[in-house]
Amino acid sequence: MSPAYMLVLITGVLLAGGSLGVFANSGPVLAGLALLAAGLALIITGAAGLGRGLLPPAHSAPSGNAGGIYPARLEGQLDPNLTRWMWLVKWILAIPHYIVLAFLGIAFVVVTVAAGVMILFTGRYPASLFQFTVGVMRWNWRVAFYANGVLGTDKYPPFTLAHADYPATFEVDYPEKLSHWKVLIKSWLLALPHVLIVAALTGSVWASSADGGTNGMSLLGLLVFITAVILLFTGVYRLGLFNLIMGINRWAYRTITYTALMRDDYPPFRLDQGPLDPPAKALSSAI
Repeated sequence: MSPAYMLVLITGVLLAGGSLGVFANSGPVLAGLALLAAGLALIITGAAGLGRGLLPPAHSAPSGNAGGIYPARLEGQLDPNLTRWMWLVKWILAIPHYIVLAFLGIAFVVVTVAAGVMILFTGRYPASLFQFTVGVMRWNWRVAFYANGVLGTDKYPPFTLAHADYPATFEVDYPEKLSHWKVLIKSWLLALPHVLIVAALTGSVWASSADGGTNGMSLLGLLVFITAVILLFTGVYRLGLFNLIMGINRWAYRTITYTALMRDDYPPFRLDQGPLDPPAKALSSAI
């Protein structure tokens, strides 16, 4: 991951934020617009630069869910040697990640809007921007798996958008072609059933991704809390709870993938539990 492009992106976020301050204080409109335009340009430039360093070997994913396997794959391997108490301080240890992810989250939204415009006119999601958005979700997932989203490992997450030697992974197949018109209704209309379900499970459709964990008291938050208490007193992470928590996170990330315009494939209405994606039963049925 290029520090230079990350600095460009962060500068862009700060400039865009500064433009909002100008507008809020009734400052010069032209100055505010100039700051906003410069900020957005730097965000896109930084995101594209970061994404170019993440490009996978060229290949196209087939359209549709082959064998019922969704093209966004979230996995996590439970650490068998979790400490009883470390979950009490993980949220503090993860603060540096939360700060970086706050900037990346803003850039994620800007890039998604920009990509939506490009998809509308060209039917393609620029590859470098696509890999950036996948990288942000991958980073978020690693932090969620470590901290208050799963508590599945004591291994500290790496500061990178790229693939890493870490027990939590996330990947989305790059689409060669996307629908021109679906981009106008996917996020707010077609995805609405999934958004409502995920919001009921996690407290927010962005909960598992945007803040590295859960959002307030929700079913996911309750399950993670119960898991933490059991771990504290017994030193054991119940496998049934882990599988269910993984399934909820997997549903949430599939929904985010769709609402963020990364795939036209509609997410399945199912709770695929367990560490692997696709689950063994789905893989065997597809063979």
